[in-house]
Amino acid sequence: MAAMAGTGCAERPGGGDAVDAVRRSGDLDDGREDTAATVVFGCAGCGAALTAPVSRVALPVNAHHTYGHQFLPPLMEPGTFAVDPEPFGPPWRPWDEVGADEAKARGVYAPVCSLSYGPRGAVVIAPGDVRGTAFVPDRGDGCLGLDGRDGPNLACVRCGRAVATRVDDCSYWQAVWLDPRAVRRLTGDDPPHRAAGWDALPEGVPPLESSGMWSPLWDAAVSVALAHLLAVSAGVRVNLPDGLVAETFGPALDALLPPGPPTRTLALAGPGRSTDADIALVPRHPRTGETWPYAGETVPLAVEVWAYLARHHDRRPVPGAGRWPDDAWRDDPPPLLPPMRFRPDRRVFLRTLARLPEVREPWLRAIYDRVGNRPHAHPDPFW
Repeated sequence: MAAMAGTGCAERPGGGDAVDAVRRSGDLDDGREDTAATVVFGCAGCGAALTAPVSRVALPVNAHHTYGHQFLPPLMEPGTFAVDPEPFGPPWRPWDEVGADEAKARGVYAPVCSLSYGPRGAVVIAPGDVRGTAFVPDRGDGCLGLDGRDGPNLACVRCGRAVATRVDDCSYWQAVWLDPRAVRRLTGDDPPHRAAGWDALPEGVPPLESSGMWSPLWDAAVSVALAHLLAVSAGVRVNLPDGLVAETFGPALDALLPPGPPTRTLALAGPGRSTDADIALVPRHPRTGETWPYAGETVPLAVEVWAYLARHHDRRPVPGAGRWPDDAWRDDPPPLLPPMRFRPDRRVFLRTLARLPEVREPWLRAIYDRVGNRPHAHPDPFW
């Protein structure tokens, strides 16, 4: 699936009567119950149910990310859905045809190859949550699976209306994208907005997979956060905390920012982590997408990556005499070591940076152009 362009508020795909039933999703430590309404999406033409009951979460950071040549797992957890506020799918218009002014109005502030003029508000779910659909025979392009290039490739079994695009090709996160023009809510509605509870966060995703390779989720999350970090850096060096933060962000910042001593500081901030750094690396709430509040500049980071950094960043080898400390590394088996240094994803970085208004600053636009126009420069911090 190609990168999508534009910004804006998500349009709800249809209407539907609200129901009283809600799904309890866990008690937070602050005593508040975190609830989310379940939704069933159906065909806008005939009303047939097309999904299992699903609850809304934030759009994953890797929603428009591709990785390697292997098959990737589902983008969404079972029983969840997210809404993409940007235009999705064909038709596409090249940058030269759109022009800078129209692109700016669509939330894109630097040249991109093309912009989607498809509908806003596509709903993404896990493939296993789809019901009552069949493949459209002549829309099966891809490499080892479906890549969605031809538009909706799933049709409602009852009436034949094209309703969704399934993506499961190599390099793509497996997902089904419901066309907001073709589906509506049969039951359920989003619960009223409420402050996000931060005490029940996930354990975090390790940076390395069992194979020893860097995690695809880290690849996407760090690439997005790197663009935000550059945007708030004011073009000066940033002092990074030792460990994984320096290992994943450091080489790219060294290559992109001018030489000299660091004049700004970066640190983690979030639940259980306080700092007075100039810039805080903060988590995005997994359900609402809200970022942790901080008085200074912030760089949002996928909560799965932030949680791992927060809980493992300070772990260090210590002598093994006596009772084994809880925060000590065990050397049997030894920790996995990556076969190569971390390199952010160029496409994810550029896609994110193009949608930040700060890219119009001359120094940051120069970085954008340099990264985009020199894909094989040496040394190259990206892949």
